[in-house]
Amino acid sequence: MPDQLAGSPREQVLEAAARLFTRKGYAATSTREIAEAVGIRQASLYYYFAGKGEIVTELLSQTIRPTVDAVARIESLTDDPETALYLVALTDVRMLARAPHNVGSLYLAPDVAQVEGFDEFIAARDELAVTYARLAASITPPGLLDLIGAARLGQKLVHTVDEVIGIRISGRLVGVEEAVWIASSCLRLCGLGDARIEQAARNADTLLDQVDGIQTDGAVGVR
Repeated sequence: MPDQLAGSPREQVLEAAARLFTRKGYAATSTREIAEAVGIRQASLYYYFAGKGEIVTELLSQTIRPTVDAVARIESLTDDPETALYLVALTDVRMLARAPHNVGSLYLAPDVAQVEGFDEFIAARDELAVTYARLAASITPPGLLDLIGAARLGQKLVHTVDEVIGIRISGRLVGVEEAVWIASSCLRLCGLGDARIEQAARNADTLLDQVDGIQTDGAVGVR
């Protein structure tokens, strides 16, 4: 008997696929297995998705979309770019950490990189890096910015947040303190000292309840 899955049939397919992909790997998982995990016929799965590739690209997009959607909300709450960058990074960390399955790890798989639609995920990831670069450029000392370049700095900030993926692969939870440390590291990469980072964190703490999707306590990340 398949496990009882919550949500709409489409959401159930995504949940079952995320669990199987992260446990077995993308290539080793068949659409038949996904359908059986949901408790539907294989033919019925194609009513919701054209195939396995469309499923994995949708899962990957869900690792980017919440943070991208949160940016406008965050910037409406504060005009301080240091606080905004800290909040974006913290949101990004917690979205990756709190996902029921470590779907972010799939983008590293060579077989997934060959899937039709993967380029769209990379484009969305690059868009997020541009957001990081824009916020970082406004707070990074000119000498450091000239040395590394805004675009490269944006990519580096995205990679810093991606440490969550590796932590989860190792089987560890991403606790609140580690989430804060990663978000603080993003500001540190921009050349900010401890005092300014601590101030940004304090400012962010007053806004957390107003930013959708951010939880303020407890451990995050379940592998």
